[in-house]
Amino acid sequence: MRKDEAVFRLTDTIAKFVAYTGKVLPDDVRKKLQALEAEEDTPLAKVIYETMFKNQELAVRLNRPSCQDTGAIQFFLQCGANFPYIGAMEEILREAVIQATKDAPLRHNSVESFDEYNTGKNVGKGVPTIFWDIIPEDDKLEIDTYMAGGGCSLPGKAMVLMPGEGYEGVTRFVLDVMTSYGLNACPPLLVGVGIATSIETAAVLSKKALMRPLGMHNPNERAASMEKLLEDGINKIGLGPQGLTGKNSVLGVHIENTARHPSVIGVAVNVGCWSHRRGHIVFDRDLNYAINSHTEVEF
Repeated sequence: MRKDEAVFRLTDTIAKFVAYTGKVLPDDVRKKLQALEAEEDTPLAKVIYETMFKNQELAVRLNRPSCQDTGAIQFFLQCGANFPYIGAMEEILREAVIQATKDAPLRHNSVESFDEYNTGKNVGKGVPTIFWDIIPEDDKLEIDTYMAGGGCSLPGKAMVLMPGEGYEGVTRFVLDVMTSYGLNACPPLLVGVGIATSIETAAVLSKKALMRPLGMHNPNERAASMEKLLEDGINKIGLGPQGLTGKNSVLGVHIENTARHPSVIGVAVNVGCWSHRRGHIVFDRDLNYAINSHTEVEF
C-alpha cells in the first residue's frame, strides 16, 4: 500500500471511530450503568437511569451524539517505534478530528485562548491533545480516544500535599473535590486519581486512569484496596444519578501511580461523566484493526 493511501485509510478509520464514540458508549460503561440502575430503589433515580438509556437508544437510532457537549478530543497513544506511520500521526489525528467534526457532527469546542475565537473544526493550538508512549521494538499502534467535556473536566484538580499528610491526605483531597465539584459533572462518575511527586505527572496519570476499562484494578494490592475504599466513601456521599441523590455516585475509582519523592505526594483528580465517551482501537503495521471498547462495530 502506498503511503498516501495508508494515511488516508488510517485517517478515515480514526475519524469514523471518534464519531462513533460520541454516539455509543463503551460496552463496559453501558453494562455498569445497567447494574447501578438495578440497585436504585427510589422512583426519581430510576427515572433518570431510564432517561439515560433512552438517550442512548435515540443517539443510535437518529445517528446523533449522545451528549451535546462532545468535548475537546484527546488521544492517548501507545505507538510502536517501528509503526510505519509514526511520523505522520499528529497530522493524521488532527485531520481525523476535522473529518469527525463534520461527519458526526461534533460540537465546535476548540476556542483559541486569549484570541477568544472558536476555530469551528475542533482543532487549535495543542488540540487535539496527544499523549505519547513510544514502545521499543514494536510495530503496532494502540489508541485511546476521549471526549473531554466541560462538565466532566470541571472537577479536575491537582496539588502537592505537605510532608506527613500521607494517604490520609490523598483521601481527604479526593473527597473534598467530589463534595465540592462532583455534583457538576453529571454523576455517576468515573473518578481517576493520579499519585506521583509533581502535579503535572499526577495530573496525566489521573486522566490515564480514566482510560482503564471498568472492573480492572490497580495491580498493586494496596492501591487496589484504596480504590475500593474511595469508591465506597464517594458512594456514601449519595450524589446519585445526575446529582439528584441515590445509592451510587460513581462508576468506579481508578488509581494510577508512579514512584515518588520520599517527602511529598503529588495527587490529582480527573473525572468522567456518566456519558463516558472513551474508545480503544489497535492497528497493526498493515492497518488491520481491532476495537476493544465497542465490540459490535466495524468500519
